[in-house]
Amino acid sequence: MKHTISAMVENKPGVLARMAGLFARRGFNIDSLAVSTTEDPRISRTIITVAGDENTLEQICNQLNKLIDVIQVIDHTQDECVERELCLCKVASGPQTRNDIVQLCHIFRADIVDVGGETLTIQVTGDEKKIDAFVRAMQEFGIKEMVRTGKILLVRGQQAR
Repeated sequence: MKHTISAMVENKPGVLARMAGLFARRGFNIDSLAVSTTEDPRISRTIITVAGDENTLEQICNQLNKLIDVIQVIDHTQDECVERELCLCKVASGPQTRNDIVQLCHIFRADIVDVGGETLTIQVTGDEKKIDAFVRAMQEFGIKEMVRTGKILLVRGQQAR
């Protein structure tokens, strides 16, 4: 099962390296990772997606909490959240396929952000399933390059976590 954890950490050099080292030493694999400062520039929010059972999740959270620069660790697996990823995808595009790609972009609410002689670079945002579906649709045209952010999220409603 996939789990999403956020760790509020002090915004200092080396914090991410210590967190990544903890995962490596324990043999945990990170599926996705996104880090950014919060509304307080002294604090960063790290969103980590990992696969594993409940025991693995508990062990990860306990180990993260032991790190000196970690302020708070939250398991969002059961929370109602607003989740997003960003994907930039460069696809092969000739005169015969360009219109089909543009139509698919419209369906996925994606934006064409660069037009090259033989390629289109497309930006799409959404949850993981939407991004996966978009990537599958673009594969028939030939994906030349692609990059995805990790999942970012905030808990829905008034509750701050």
